[in-house]
Formats: sequence, structure tokens, C-alpha cells
Amino acid sequence: MKKQVVIISLLVLSLVLATIFGSCTLAKTERLQVVTSTSLLTYIVQQVGGDKVDVFNIVPPAQHPGDFDANPGDIQRLASASLFLVHGWPGETWVPNLVASANNPNLKLVTISVDGNWMTPSVQMQATDKVADALGDVDRKNNMTYQKRAAEYKVAVLAKEANIMGDLVTANLSAVNVICASFQADFVKWTGMKVVATYGTPESFTPQLVKELVDKGRAANVTLIVDNLHSGRDAGKGIAEELGCKRIILLNFPGGFDNTETWEKAIDYNIEQILKAVAK
Repeated sequence: MKKQVVIISLLVLSLVLATIFGSCTLAKTERLQVVTSTSLLTYIVQQVGGDKVDVFNIVPPAQHPGDFDANPGDIQRLASASLFLVHGWPGETWVPNLVASANNPNLKLVTISVDGNWMTPSVQMQATDKVADALGDVDRKNNMTYQKRAAEYKVAVLAKEANIMGDLVTANLSAVNVICASFQADFVKWTGMKVVATYGTPESFTPQLVKELVDKGRAANVTLIVDNLHSGRDAGKGIAEELGCKRIILLNFPGGFDNTETWEKAIDYNIEQILKAVAK
């Protein structure tokens, strides 16, 4: 009799555990499976999707998308995903082959195309609307939730911008002339600084180009060189040395440095570098 009780108890326990873990598995699989090409998209998906989505980013935050090489794990992620969000940037030439390798007929590829630097609040908000629409198109039952969360996140972005602008106005950045990496030009202009000239990746540098940049810097009394972490963190180092001015390295993607894993922390990092550099 005792043996029968033990067996029955074990069967009941097994059924309970199966129900619990089965429910957890089901809850997870019911979430919209999303893959993103950069941490910029990942963070917005997290803000808009909340607990309705599982999102996985494939390009490391400190790496330029044009230098990315996919691995089998990335293909596997896409093979089981419903949505793949990309920017449509020239550097994302690997996207078609990666999608083909995943061989997932249920995968929807959506390009979130927004002009400008995604670190600026206005572009962040435009991208948020497009991400919300993309999520809602694939997961219509949760569309209203996505739209609501997108609106809430945009309010937070506006509040962040207002807070930052107070510091930028106080610093009087309109009097600061800079030469910067082309991928940082829009962000630098947004802060109020004047961009005298821009440059590309280190591979594009020639002695003649460096001379022209240095000459422009001297003529315009440039006091700051702004490099971009993701397109050559030390590209402007030689120019700064020739001009005898300060140089900083800014982010274009959340997570590029420690404690910058969110858009808010990443933009705070950039602003902190700028304000330190221009402080008298």
C-alpha cells in the first residue's frame, strides 16, 4: 500500500512539474521572437515590446556593422525568429545572405530607415514609431500595447533631451569649432557645436587629406577633434596632435563602453565627454 502511495505521489508531482515548466515554456514561445542588427534597435525593441517580446542582437555594440561576420548561432536565431529588424545601412551587405542561410519562410525582414544620428532624441523617437509599427504588423494582437509603450518611451526621450539641453546651453557650445568623424557629425551639430570639417575611416586618410583637415582646423581655430568608436577610435588622433587640441571618442551604439548599455546612458556618456573637453 505504501509503495502505491509513493508511486501515485510521484506521478502527481511529475504532472505538477510538467504543468509548471510547460507553462513557462509556452509563455516564452508565445512572445514575439525578434532579432536585430544593432544594439540601437535592440534597446528600442525592449522599450516598446516589454514582456511581449524576446529580442536578440547580433552585431556587438562596440563593432561597426560593416565589419560583422555572422556565426552559426546567428543563423539559428533567425531560423526560429518571426521578425528581423535592420537599418538598411550600406555596411549591412551581409543581411541578404544571412536571411537566406536561416531558411525561415516565416521570418519577416523589416528595414527601420531613419535619417540622421540615432543617438539624437528626434531620430530616436522616429525610430521608436517605426519599431512599434513593425512589431504591431507581425503581432497584431499586441499592437495597442506596442503603440502605448512607444508613446511612453518617447515622453521619456523628450524629458531626457530637455535635461541635456539645459547643460548644453550653459556650456555655450556654439562657440566651439570642431572637426569630427562623419558618423558623429549630426550628433555634434545637435549639441550646438560648429562642425568645420569631417573625415571617414582611417583607410580613407591620405597625406593630402590630413593636411587639408589640419589647415582648415588652424584657419577656423578648431579646439576639439571628435572620433567615433565604431569607425576608427583613433582616426583623428594625428590631427589633434598637429593642432594641439583636445580629442574625444563618442558612441553611436549603446553598450560600446561599460555602463552605456541603454540609450540614456550612452547619450549621457557622450555629453559628459563633450562637457569635460570644453570646460575652461
